[in-house]
Amino acid sequence: MDQKELGLLGKKLGMTQIFDDKGLVVAVTAILIAENVITEVKTKEKHGYSSVQLAAFKTKEKALNKPTLGQFKTKNLEAFRKLIEVRTSEDASDLKVGDEVNAEEFFKDLEKVDITGTSIGKGFQGFVKAHNGRIGRKSHGSKSKRQIGSLGAGTTPGRVLPGKRMPTMLGNETVTTQKVKVVSYSPETKVLLVKGPVPGKPGAQLKIKAYGIKAWNFKNKALAAK
Repeated sequence: MDQKELGLLGKKLGMTQIFDDKGLVVAVTAILIAENVITEVKTKEKHGYSSVQLAAFKTKEKALNKPTLGQFKTKNLEAFRKLIEVRTSEDASDLKVGDEVNAEEFFKDLEKVDITGTSIGKGFQGFVKAHNGRIGRKSHGSKSKRQIGSLGAGTTPGRVLPGKRMPTMLGNETVTTQKVKVVSYSPETKVLLVKGPVPGKPGAQLKIKAYGIKAWNFKNKALAAK
């Protein structure tokens, strides 16, 4: 099975800059690719669909609850903090539990990736910042410079309609950025350099997938090179 059909887990290190072939400075984000170990291989015959379960980020056993820890102990594996499941187009019979995903083969000839992570939380924000709302009058005594204004009609319907934009929590959501350009990958340091937006703060856990390669549309591999 093609390694590019699987995803990888990594950790955001931060930003830096490098020089490209033309001598220009390029701002890049450094991502440390974790040790991605296969913990389970699901098949259509046994489970009804094909997928591969990956684990990353080694941790102590006391940091996990008993159901999660039991998945590793029954397979004689070390304890990992993060578990994900990746759908595949066909049964991955050539993969075995305990094997590590070859990151070097994954990033070979790969130009773009999709990166999923948790965006930076910005706390509870008002209507103006959260929804780019218009401010009120700045004149003396207006008392409505940054207020939300009317919430709806009075007697009819006599309630606030669902979907009304109001002050809310901002950020701290699962975000996927697509078509992030792969600059380089170093097998020695296991550091991936990408150019483009990467969600989360330094230290955030990320899920990296090859752009254009999906389990339900895996025949269209040419998209990954565009």
